[in-house]
Amino acid sequence: MKNYLCLLNFVPRMNKTILILLAVVALFSASCVPTKDLVYLQKKDKNDTIQNINPVVAKPYRLQPNDILTITIKAIDPELVAIFKTKEATQSGQNEALLYFDGYVIDDHGNIRMPILNEISVIGMTVDEVRQKIEAKLLEEYFNKEANIFVTVKLSGLRYTINGEVSAPGSKILYRDSATILEAIANAGDITVTGDRHHVTVIRQFPHGTEMHDIDLTDVKAMQSPYYYLRSNDYIYVKPLPQKSWGTGRTGIESLGTILSVLTLITTTLLLLNR
Repeated sequence: MKNYLCLLNFVPRMNKTILILLAVVALFSASCVPTKDLVYLQKKDKNDTIQNINPVVAKPYRLQPNDILTITIKAIDPELVAIFKTKEATQSGQNEALLYFDGYVIDDHGNIRMPILNEISVIGMTVDEVRQKIEAKLLEEYFNKEANIFVTVKLSGLRYTINGEVSAPGSKILYRDSATILEAIANAGDITVTGDRHHVTVIRQFPHGTEMHDIDLTDVKAMQSPYYYLRSNDYIYVKPLPQKSWGTGRTGIESLGTILSVLTLITTTLLLLNR
């Protein structure tokens, strides 16, 4: 405090000091991450309403290559369907390795291979449509209605990779048939304070190739984007904000500490020069 009071006595240098202080204050203001950069799904337009969500993107998940299906087939006589039983279907607490080796992986042609049934095309279908297809094929070719065949088909989780400014980057699995990009980010511990929520990049695989798209998660209109709903094998990258490279701190308190240190250094330097 005494250093700051002494500095006021140097009237000839007052203008230079004021300029320095103004520059420091400007740096402090720029170094803080504003609240508007941290809040998800803001109504930036007063006319924005949740009802404007595009209904197309909310449709059931449709299968694509590299998805893994868990298929169980039951009957009154278990021996009739023993050939379809897998280790994964009989164990609880399955891990990813079991799902990969014992599940039914959709190949690049959109097919799965099952005992007796051989190759079945499932590309672009929902899990319920696959269930109906397998049931119909079994009853038509191998069993009668008295066998009481019961088929269950589930997607063995949505697999995705997330990297960049998140608390826990890496490959993740959400054990559900449908999830949003916000749920995927929450599963990775959320975006850090220095992460750019305005330009979250989603890299998605399509039959014709790879597409890259940025989505603004601070805008409620993000819910209208076809990239808002997660698809299996998505790659999500969260870029850093400029504040991270400036090194002034993630919060106002951290930035204030840095600015005070700079002010102290400037004050000390001026006092030494004027002795």
